Amino acid sequence: MHQLDEIIKHRILVLDGAMGTMIQRYQLSEEDFRGEQFAHHPRPLKGNNDILCLTQPHVIAEIHEAYLEAGADIIETNTFNATAISQADYGTEESVYEINLTAARLACAAAKKYSTLEKPRFVAGSMGPTNKTTSLSPDVNNPGYRATSFDEMKAAYKEQARGLIDGGVDLLMVETVFDTLNCKGALMGIEELLDETDREVKVVVSGTITDASGRTLSGQTIDAFWTSVRHAPLWAIGITLRCNTSERSPLPRICADPCGMTAPE
Repeated sequence: MHQLDEIIKHRILVLDGAMGTMIQRYQLSEEDFRGEQFAHHPRPLKGNNDILCLTQPHVIAEIHEAYLEAGADIIETNTFNATAISQADYGTEESVYEINLTAARLACAAAKKYSTLEKPRFVAGSMGPTNKTTSLSPDVNNPGYRATSFDEMKAAYKEQARGLIDGGVDLLMVETVFDTLNCKGALMGIEELLDETDREVKVVVSGTITDASGRTLSGQTIDAFWTSVRHAPLWAIGITLRCNTSERSPLPRICADPCGMTAPE
């Protein structure tokens, strides 16, 4: 981890690109997603990209290596939806730890293969936003209703982080944050896990601005988002703008570029 600290003092580290669009190029069938391990699973699995770490590991390894060939310094694990909350849609909650552990090992093996003394490669454990929100109700007729609780969110992220860390990742990336309360659940789950296991790992947060107002989906401005997470010992924080506008909203100095990341002060 200290190696990352030294490298980033001298040059920009390049992160890989999207995993989902690369997977689509393989035009995998339902049978491909199931593999042998889930051949008799009672629910459809096509579209569950994370399960491919178990059923089509060669596909995921090829994608990692393609990004490394292109020059990426950091590759992300194929675990964007690998929490019990998101995997519940497919009935594969019991496989969450195995998915994350295997995904981390696949990425680490690829990074090791391409690492040199001049250009070491690193792995970030991808921790996506889940398909639930702890700040907003999914029912317009019941504003107080929540499809999940903060404690459930924290526990789901903690389980995911355990698998990723056991698999050897260098970083944990809580990414595509649209609800800061979800993010805080992830950060608390990670902190609890690190305290319990006496381990260390760098943590990165990447928020998403959804429209020209410069706010997250749950309504926070960038300043408010930063204030909400700055208590955590983050190695880097980033903002992605997903709005269609010719004018970029003013960004606080924690972000060097609308789609970039900088280490917090």
